[in-house]
Amino acid sequence: MAISLAALLGVNSLKLTKAGLAETTWHQDINWVAVTELEDPHRFINGGELILTTGLRLRSAPEQRRFVRQVQRAGAVGIGFGVGLSHEAVPPALLAEANRWGLPVVEVPYETPFIAIGKLVADAQSADHYAKLERLIAGHQVLARALLTGGGLSELLKHLGGMLRTDVALTQFTAQLYNSSSEPPSADTWSSYPVPTGRRDACTLWVRQPFEDSGIIGYAQNLISVELNNMVKQRQAQRALCGQVLEDVIHGALETSEAQRRLAGVGVNSTRKNVVLLAVSAAHNKALVSTSVPRELENAVAAVVGKDLVLVINDDGGGAPALARKLSDHLAEAGLHATIGIGGAYTKPNGLRWSYFEARDAASHGLPVNEPERLSLTSLLLASEDVPLADMANESLNPLRTFDATHGSELMTTLESYLNNNGSVAAVAEELTLHRNTVRYRLAQITELTGYDPAVTTDRVQLWLALAVARLGARQGK
Repeated sequence: MAISLAALLGVNSLKLTKAGLAETTWHQDINWVAVTELEDPHRFINGGELILTTGLRLRSAPEQRRFVRQVQRAGAVGIGFGVGLSHEAVPPALLAEANRWGLPVVEVPYETPFIAIGKLVADAQSADHYAKLERLIAGHQVLARALLTGGGLSELLKHLGGMLRTDVALTQFTAQLYNSSSEPPSADTWSSYPVPTGRRDACTLWVRQPFEDSGIIGYAQNLISVELNNMVKQRQAQRALCGQVLEDVIHGALETSEAQRRLAGVGVNSTRKNVVLLAVSAAHNKALVSTSVPRELENAVAAVVGKDLVLVINDDGGGAPALARKLSDHLAEAGLHATIGIGGAYTKPNGLRWSYFEARDAASHGLPVNEPERLSLTSLLLASEDVPLADMANESLNPLRTFDATHGSELMTTLESYLNNNGSVAAVAEELTLHRNTVRYRLAQITELTGYDPAVTTDRVQLWLALAVARLGARQGK
């Protein structure tokens, strides 16, 4: 332990005696011992020292008073005055000024060398430093053991809070990963420590004031960083495994019983209503599929399907939209701008497949969070990679697009109007402000260019489907 002036006076071998009446810093720890014979030593004092002097240059009372004032202003703990050399006793003027400023003074006898006092203070400082180092190493071992024995971040932070004797919290973007307090941390009453990981999953460690840090916080930051990196790798492996199962279910490659068994193996109970949340990044950011999710979605089954992040949640109560908004906010905080699509709530593997297609269709609407709409057959067919519907649609409509571009005609507009008006030439003429014969002429051109007659039901279905696919494909960026 560091030693105080009062404790130093109790060391009999030093034979020190109290000379002054002041006790303001009597029990304050001595940081160091400074020996000086300067008249004004304040420039060489950092504060917390015991100043030892024989008063060699302090001959007059004004010099003695000025010396005391300079030492006191520099933050010294006290003065040790060596007698028997320049002065036979502590000068009265020095004592009076020290009492005035509340600075303790001790008399050092001639037979006590200053170096003995300095060595004693240094030994006390070394013992105190060694004790702190031992406590720090022991703290390192406790935190590492808490993490390595399976306790995870919560156990590590629990021990850290005990060592600091205060509340601690760990936040990640909008999520609160741990908090020993009932109130969220704030910059007003908590100290914050960033925990970098080299990834987007960086966290902030919060410690409620007041507390005393012996260096254990820096070690905790390093341990948390290592654990966060391990968690990212675990997420990537788990999501890849779940993604393989979901892709097989989505493509209809499994029998119902096999699909149920494999879904159960990755944590999806297909006998309950499940909802798919699909996060799509327009920039195809690789960090999207490995980043963390809000705490409310930690129990969801997460998977990587293609370049998208898929979350499967049980939703018997209709809470999917709120969870989707939390996911959107969380990703935005991480710097990942993704579009969230929400599927419907269905049971059985086929229901999960349908929910995925609904979520994918909803995500194509482009809003931050998109709730599901009634899924059309066109959307479902276009969502399937096994059906080249977009190519078929382009093959049907490209002749019209080319003709319009070359001749400035409006065959595409006429076709859309004709199909939307249920094949009524009169309605098309009125909508486009055309003569009916002009409409009929354009329809004949459409038939000639595409090989499909809009007046024939089967051909009309083909053209309507092609237009629907073109619109949906443009919306999805295909």
